[in-house]
Amino acid sequence: MAASMKNVEEIRNRVILGEFGVTNVHTTDFPGNYPGYDDTWNVEKFQKNFRIDVVHLDENSMEFDMVGIDAAIANAFRRILLAEVPTMAIEKVFIYSNTSIVQDEVLAHRLGLIPIKADPRLFEYRNTEEEGSEIDTIQLQLKIKCSRNPRASKDSSDPRELYLNHMVYSKDIKWVPIGNQADVFADCCIGPVHDDILIAQLRPGQELDIVMHCVKGIGKDHAKFSPVATASYRLLPEITLLEVVEGEKAERLKHTS
Repeated sequence: MAASMKNVEEIRNRVILGEFGVTNVHTTDFPGNYPGYDDTWNVEKFQKNFRIDVVHLDENSMEFDMVGIDAAIANAFRRILLAEVPTMAIEKVFIYSNTSIVQDEVLAHRLGLIPIKADPRLFEYRNTEEEGSEIDTIQLQLKIKCSRNPRASKDSSDPRELYLNHMVYSKDIKWVPIGNQADVFADCCIGPVHDDILIAQLRPGQELDIVMHCVKGIGKDHAKFSPVATASYRLLPEITLLEVVEGEKAERLKHTS
């Protein structure tokens, strides 16, 4: 139902948060939705009004404002970030030796969720029926063995002093170039994004000898390929006071803003 001319200007570009729900969330870029306005969507108008303002950007996070689009389109961008942006992740885990207390399948699953620093644009999607090659596969290796520290104090009970290599971190994963990758990616630092991800704890005599293959994929196939830990959006609030607030209520309102 078309809105009246009295409040049409207010609701044309706003989502209304009422006491019992959110209203006016539907798309309005078609003719006849509001009397006296032609909101027909066209690409020239969209290009003129749409903009992205970057609020915060660092190595691990980004916050930006999308101005000039409906909430539905913002949500579409969120879903694209989660499920359709390709990344590289560990797909195959070849365990040659695992004498830790962590079961093989649990260890493989944990390795698969470690984010890998590699530009997916430089790789092709791997054909599951063919063996991996330098154009579609990254090979990583984890080979480590725990031993006693001969220099540890006899009275010590701290594992960090008693043992060597007893904590296995993602920094222990090494890149093993395939084919000509050493030359092609000479300037790249391929490996885990973070060096401090704990993989397993070992005791003297226990070891891990593992080879991993990373392939290109998207989050829609598996969460390990999702390039973001989370992606969310919120509507820019505009608070309108319907009456004058004075005295103690005004002070309370000031401290809650």
